[in-house]
Amino acid sequence: MVLSRFWLVIFISSIIFIVFSLFTANTYTIDYVLNGKKDDPILVSEKFAEQLPAFIKDSIKKAPEQTMIINRDTLNADTTYVYKNKTVKIYSGVQKSDGLLPTCKSTLLELILPLMAYLAFFCGLMELLIISGASGKLAKALSPVFVKVFPSIPKNHPSISYMTLNFAANFLGLDSAATPFGLKAMESLQEINPDKDKASDAQIMFMCLHASGLTLIATSIIGYRAAANASNPADVMLPCIITSFIGTIAAFLIVGIKQKINFKSASLVIVLMTLIAGIVGLLMYVNHLDLIGKNYFTSNLSALILIGIIAFTLIFSFIHEKKFTEASTTVFESFVVGANNGVKTGVTIFPYVLGMLVAISLFRNSGLFEIISNWIAFIFSNMGVSKQITDALPVALLRPFSSAGSRGFLIDSMNTFGADSLTARLSSIFQCSAESTFYVIAVYFGSVNIKNTRYALGTMLIVDLICVITAIFVATWFF
Repeated sequence: MVLSRFWLVIFISSIIFIVFSLFTANTYTIDYVLNGKKDDPILVSEKFAEQLPAFIKDSIKKAPEQTMIINRDTLNADTTYVYKNKTVKIYSGVQKSDGLLPTCKSTLLELILPLMAYLAFFCGLMELLIISGASGKLAKALSPVFVKVFPSIPKNHPSISYMTLNFAANFLGLDSAATPFGLKAMESLQEINPDKDKASDAQIMFMCLHASGLTLIATSIIGYRAAANASNPADVMLPCIITSFIGTIAAFLIVGIKQKINFKSASLVIVLMTLIAGIVGLLMYVNHLDLIGKNYFTSNLSALILIGIIAFTLIFSFIHEKKFTEASTTVFESFVVGANNGVKTGVTIFPYVLGMLVAISLFRNSGLFEIISNWIAFIFSNMGVSKQITDALPVALLRPFSSAGSRGFLIDSMNTFGADSLTARLSSIFQCSAESTFYVIAVYFGSVNIKNTRYALGTMLIVDLICVITAIFVATWFF
């Protein structure tokens, strides 16, 4: 309900601002909002050649008629003049995001279809884990802990194993595997949800822990930094882990207090201390490696574990093939059934994702996001915050809305300020410290048709803010 109102406010306010820009002569046409592509120049006016400054007019007169000449204004590098058919079109600035129609196309072709492929494969594996009994064994082993964190979930419930695999995939930076496991967990939790239109306590806790983005191996971030020729691409690993861990603890405490969870539980304390010890141990191991060793470790650990999960699933299924026979099916047929369910889930979430991304496209192209981010940077700079920090804030501001958009700012910050600058390193920490809140809510709650997310959105935004503040302190401390 809150998300729906927020989406509506963004949509309507963006359209109003776009129309206002047209009538105040800030743009010549608003077609770019519909059909433009990211980084395309924006048409701001069209004039006859005689109306232009002398130095532009002179260069145009030297060109043959019916040809196109592009001249850059030496006073404003963002302004381009294009002469054709006796008129000159003036472009200034570039689009911040794809237009509405390209966004619709890219959402289906570049996001949903690949996601459906991942869903099909991993949901097929999940079906094997269910029928073979592996998921039941995992749920039984972890029930003593999960019933403390999720008191409304029955002991040994299948959702426990799904959530475990989701958390593990996130922890290892396996985004392609985390989403299918997470959607399967939401579907399983929805089965025991007494009010199908309203998010349950267990679903909110799971969503907030998932969105806090606890990550050990920030593979993609390291890859971007390596491509930008960073002296040590993996030097942001420790700050990323610290920031995301504090975000996860904050999410657990905020939701736990709201749901009156018993934090004094011995099993809960033991697991938390074990997790902390494991993270510290891994950090100590990685820290003593040289640059080549760190790159080798981060490049192979996640992939090796994922391959191990796949191999274990297949081997365990064939060893317990009798259970498939008892269920009147085979290992392959069960995989196909699970894959088919994954495709159906992808079709279900498509409208939710499409609506959110179209609203974000309008929001960015309208200029509202840029105005808001500039004002926030202005306020921070007047508070004495370093310019290196304020230059990284666009990544933090856009991250809850769009992972691709914030990634664009991250890459731009590395190209502009250098991969080893504080701005680029802080941008990297922002990028890997939390999930894209609005996208995650649209996908996960949309997959089970939940309309009232209760306090999930507010909590996740608070956690995003905590991660931003933590990232600034951690980056300043380390770099």
